[in-house]
Amino acid sequence: MEKGSVAIVFVHAALSGLAPQPQAVSAALAAAGIAPESLQAAGARVSADQYGRLWRAVALALDDEFFGQDARRMKCGSFALMCQAAIGARTLGGAAARIARFFGIVLDDFAVVLREHGALARLELHARHAGAARPFAHETLLIMLHGVLCWLAGRRIALREAGFAYAEPAYSAEYRVMYCGVLRFGVPQTYVVFDAAVLALPVQRTRADLRRFLRSAPANFIVKYQNPEGWAARVRRQLKRTPPTAWPAFDTLAASFGVSVSTLRRRLEQEGQSYRAIREQLRRDLALAWLADTRRSVTRIALELGFADPSAFRRAFRGWTGARPGEYRRAPGGRRLRP
Repeated sequence: MEKGSVAIVFVHAALSGLAPQPQAVSAALAAAGIAPESLQAAGARVSADQYGRLWRAVALALDDEFFGQDARRMKCGSFALMCQAAIGARTLGGAAARIARFFGIVLDDFAVVLREHGALARLELHARHAGAARPFAHETLLIMLHGVLCWLAGRRIALREAGFAYAEPAYSAEYRVMYCGVLRFGVPQTYVVFDAAVLALPVQRTRADLRRFLRSAPANFIVKYQNPEGWAARVRRQLKRTPPTAWPAFDTLAASFGVSVSTLRRRLEQEGQSYRAIREQLRRDLALAWLADTRRSVTRIALELGFADPSAFRRAFRGWTGARPGEYRRAPGGRRLRP
């Protein structure tokens, strides 16, 4: 899986179940390798690996793999049992049905429903009572559902639309990376929509694959599943070897892989990706790393990332994190420039 990052708002939410136990919060942060000071930086981010370790630490402390977000605990080991049931299905549709039944049995507050409407399929989360409209519960369930289905298929499943049964949160810009660009809020049920043809795909995984998957879970599906041999991963690796100012045009990139522009575009779309989205994600992660770990000025970072001017970089950075680059750097847990 390619490295990715998770906004600090989700770290706060993950720790909420431990809030009455300050020592448990400190222990979970230490296990994840997350500096406590970073909790005070509004634009801070942690790696997928760190968030995965935090998920494990909180789950062990609560004996609940769902962060205490349901009236009934999803006891440790439940996720593994769900995966074991899912890989026994012949198709992805069969696996999705088994996963939906699993959550219906294990959770009290939520039900998962799979529907097909012509060429489209829709996974819905049904809150069984008004008190279950907690955004973090919905976000976490969708992460598990989508991440596991992508892993079972051996490819990223592109989402066409996502809806949420609550008001738009202040950090909704994160949803465009987590889910897709078409978002709706305040709808009756939380849902994601994807091509129904995906449900006919064969389950690609074996029990040996599952053992490897569980050793790395949940970090391996927190940031959207990426096939390390897929085209999106190949594009990322090529871009990482090149300064952003020298990133190639799409036709040049396609030629370097020995394929046509239409072929490369189609293969990226099949993995739920685009060249523009890949470049945007890499620019964001480079910006965060350079602001936190180097003495580069904001102007220099903007130019090295390929922005025409610092103001364009500031606008983009605010869209990524909700903060300006200078605010992010000065915030507790960030790093100030030295005079």
